[in-house]
Amino acid sequence: MVRRSAIFIVLVTILVLYGLVCMYSASSYEAIKEGLEASYYFKRQAVFALLGLAASIVIIAVPERLIRLFIIPLLALCLVLMLMTLFTSYGQTILGARRWLKLGPLPQFQPSELVKLSTILFLAWYFSKCPEKLRLRDYAITVAAIGSFALLILAQKDFSTSIIYLGTCLGMMMLGGFDLKWTGLIIGASIVPLLLFIALKPFRILRIASFLFPDLDPSGINYQVTNAKAAISRGLFLGSGIGKGTGKLGSIPEVQSDFIFASIAEETGLLGIILICSAFLAFAFLGFSASRRQLERNRFYSYMCYGFTFMVIFQAIVNIAVVTGLLPPTGIPLPFFSQGGTNLLVVIMESAMIAKVMRDSERGESL
Repeated sequence: MVRRSAIFIVLVTILVLYGLVCMYSASSYEAIKEGLEASYYFKRQAVFALLGLAASIVIIAVPERLIRLFIIPLLALCLVLMLMTLFTSYGQTILGARRWLKLGPLPQFQPSELVKLSTILFLAWYFSKCPEKLRLRDYAITVAAIGSFALLILAQKDFSTSIIYLGTCLGMMMLGGFDLKWTGLIIGASIVPLLLFIALKPFRILRIASFLFPDLDPSGINYQVTNAKAAISRGLFLGSGIGKGTGKLGSIPEVQSDFIFASIAEETGLLGIILICSAFLAFAFLGFSASRRQLERNRFYSYMCYGFTFMVIFQAIVNIAVVTGLLPPTGIPLPFFSQGGTNLLVVIMESAMIAKVMRDSERGESL
């Protein structure tokens, strides 16, 4: 009988490889336009994919006790990296947002992506140690940890990452035993600063207004979404063929990044959309099933598996909803596919953690 861990690893490998192919197709024109070789963005993405492979081998081989041992140091490292990004010359500002860090010969990366991974590990570890009925100090520690990093992410002007981060943490809190009254209070308390954050920049208000009234500014704030939807509709059932799409030729700015789903849909059609959505559904089924099977055996593994699965699927749903006009436009990468080396590296590492849970579970069942 084929083990679920093997099926999951094959699924993730297919997503990574297919994502690289689609990213090359979507980014080649942009690279040439910038005076670079066509494979420039592809090569950069492939480097992070290989780093993810190396990290995955280590993650799967490392004993659970070592993972637990490194959780607090990893969280502390993320705090240092986030502060360095904001307050030192190593932080890099691109398009008005200070989200990237450049340390010597290392590739430029986003510490906020590592924050998502380390916070899930911390919450899984902490909730697994807590009694079923959480104490007041458990609520305080959880909210303080999540809130501190959320504020740092918002300080980097990264509203989209904060949405994914807070949404995933909320899911973890519910799983960890947060009382509905406390959860509602936290959500209510979060609304005011989020509204203030939106109100501080007129373009954020315009984005929401343009979402509610699509004809308000079709050539301005809605330009990207309008052209993305047009590209998707051109794909019909079978698409124009890999590499033959026209949306990537300038009508969809930065199509290789947050709007790569539109390029994929144009080139592979409805059939390609069905296959990608099916792959993410399989990812969700395998990940959440592994979490459920571990709930009575190893709460840390169960919560960790749930958190990483939720993070990847939530991010995919939000990205596709934005590209298709179901949510206001915001910069959310499509896992495995969008340009962004740090995001790809972290998603592969999260997938390796899920595979590790599956493999260790299968080993336990075979003893």
